[in-house]
Amino acid sequence: MQSYGATDSIQPLPGHRGQLLLRALGLIGVQYTYGGSSPDAGFDCSGLVQYLFGQVLGLTLPRSAQEMSRVGAEVGADELHLGDLVFFNTLRQPFSHVGIYLGEQRFIHAPSSGGQVEIVNMTDRYWQRRYNGARRISL
Repeated sequence: MQSYGATDSIQPLPGHRGQLLLRALGLIGVQYTYGGSSPDAGFDCSGLVQYLFGQVLGLTLPRSAQEMSRVGAEVGADELHLGDLVFFNTLRQPFSHVGIYLGEQRFIHAPSSGGQVEIVNMTDRYWQRRYNGARRISL
């Protein structure tokens, strides 16, 4: 899996989506921590999403990826926008991993143990095979 740096052609947008993007990019490199939900303690996947939506938008999302998969409106893979939640089956369970779509087929997430918050490409085979769907939270 290839990671992409924060400056690889992702352009900030005005408004809430732009704020979400800028805050997310600032968290690249924060250590993965199971159950983590802050920059100081580290993040797991749902903790990262919950933190960003809470800090930037003042929204309280559920704590687990599976619970998040039931919030907002379902979005087709060809209709993704910056800020949409993207879900994957990484633990042999549907909707066991979540990230935030950034545009250009990329998303930010907190990978498993030993990793750091990073941007990856959804077209990578690993992610393509595990994609479960997306949800849009009204911003």
